Amino acid sequence: MKWVLLGIMVAATTVGEVLQARGMRRHGEIRDFRPGAIGRAVLRLARNGWVVASVAAMAVSFFAYLGLLTVSELSFAVPASAATYAFETVLAKYVLDERVNGLRWAGATLVVCGVALVSL
Repeated sequence: MKWVLLGIMVAATTVGEVLQARGMRRHGEIRDFRPGAIGRAVLRLARNGWVVASVAAMAVSFFAYLGLLTVSELSFAVPASAATYAFETVLAKYVLDERVNGLRWAGATLVVCGVALVSL
């Protein structure tokens, strides 16, 4: 059961963060931090389908993480959840068309190796 919950959490977090990046790029940078401007930005974000889908995916991730903590130890759950970084790097390259240099690929590879060590 812990592997199923971990898979759900990693998938939902990865999808949620990619959707969030796409939604925020569509929204644009928030430069005005006066209360009225923040309220307008929140209303615009609430109508942004990418951001709304991101919030839903992150909610799934949160509840899967809570479930994971009920069936496994924290010392497993936290490091294993770092697998999202590797998947997000791949999706950033191929879905968001980001430029990912060799140093970032090396970092993602190190994260994968660390997750593999924790799962033993």
